[in-house]
Amino acid sequence: MNILDHIIAYKRKEVDLKKSIIPVSQLEQSVFFEKPTISLTERLKASPSGIIAEHKRRSPSKSVINQNLNVFDVAKGYEAAGVCGMSVLTDGKYFGGSLDDLLLARASCQLPLLRKEFIIDPYQIIEAKAYGADVILLIAAVLSHQEIKELSELAKSLHLEVLLEIHNEEELHKSVMPSLDMMGVNNRNLKTFEVSLETSKNLSTLIPDDFVKISESGISSVEAIKALQPYGYKGFLIGENFMKTDNAGDSATQFIKDLNR
Repeated sequence: MNILDHIIAYKRKEVDLKKSIIPVSQLEQSVFFEKPTISLTERLKASPSGIIAEHKRRSPSKSVINQNLNVFDVAKGYEAAGVCGMSVLTDGKYFGGSLDDLLLARASCQLPLLRKEFIIDPYQIIEAKAYGADVILLIAAVLSHQEIKELSELAKSLHLEVLLEIHNEEELHKSVMPSLDMMGVNNRNLKTFEVSLETSKNLSTLIPDDFVKISESGISSVEAIKALQPYGYKGFLIGENFMKTDNAGDSATQFIKDLNR
């Protein structure tokens, strides 16, 4: 089994446990079920930089990134920097995140929030809405065409936007459907953790123009973004580059200034 297989196997057990503790009916009582969501796609389309900044404490590929920055301050800093949206890791076992991180981010900023999670069950989408997310991530590598359809349509019914993540042409072809808003190309191979921006370049022409194109992973320089923009990418997910510093917000501010020069 590769790391992705291990994560999904554990996630299935985790979701089953959560379902037995907190029923869907309880999640649906959340105040966020009545609140309108904030569109990430609209902000990306209107932005010259397209930065989606991430809060990430650790990862299987890099171990500890930064355990010292609290979500509240990071969210405030990202908003002040002028990012388009914020990605919040909610996986605990492998990334050190939690749903409380999502709640804290929601309490501290008016950015569109992406719940970054390994979603395999409708329960997690209802959970995302209950904890203040605006966008959910679906990963084509771990879902069938039918699962992507069912999960994305549920998300849309809750007024959540959907970012579908792909790694190759096969995943792209099985995933294209009208219930998606954004198509993200992950430059990191989830099985080997090798990173190459060529993945985004090679897949760019195959992604229909109906979707906002986002490039993810391995984007650590202004030059990388400028190299990808001609390929039609409007969004750039950046996590470790900001989180490995002492002040993620200041780091994002300087990055965006350099990018807009």
